[in-house]
Amino acid sequence: MSAAGYTEMKVYRLVLDPGKQSPIVILQDEASGALLPIWIGIFEAHAIAMKMEGVEPGRPMTHDLLNSAFAALNALVERVEVVDLVDNTYFARIQFLLGDKRHAIDSRPSDAIALALRAGSPIFVADHVLEQSKIDPSGLTLEGGDQDDDEDEWTNILKRYDPPGGKEKIN
Repeated sequence: MSAAGYTEMKVYRLVLDPGKQSPIVILQDEASGALLPIWIGIFEAHAIAMKMEGVEPGRPMTHDLLNSAFAALNALVERVEVVDLVDNTYFARIQFLLGDKRHAIDSRPSDAIALALRAGSPIFVADHVLEQSKIDPSGLTLEGGDQDDDEDEWTNILKRYDPPGGKEKIN
């Protein structure tokens, strides 16, 4: 689904940068298969992984707390958006409805994605961001193989990938 300059994406998987051993969340446009890697911090990767695997923490993590606060205020997290890419740093926004007013707050993409997974909200990426940094899925063999083969494939992909602006920054 696209919406005026944005493409809806899903969390495809989490991987490790083979050089720096830093986590990367991979978003995927299900329509085209385009992949968008975003380098994130270890704590945000853990929060995303826990939700993807259905693990419930004994006590709320920060993203659970934020989701509970929205719910307690009867605010609806309508969507999160990766809105820009400047000097190889991604910027995001959380769009929410409180009463009859729409609001937007700035966020790191990793936090916005972790919240979206908890709130059941869609994730959108601005088309200009996607064009700057997507990985073309043609020729990739990531579906249906064994986990070790997939990890080797990702290592090769990321070694060849040249993030826009040079060195990556954690988002």
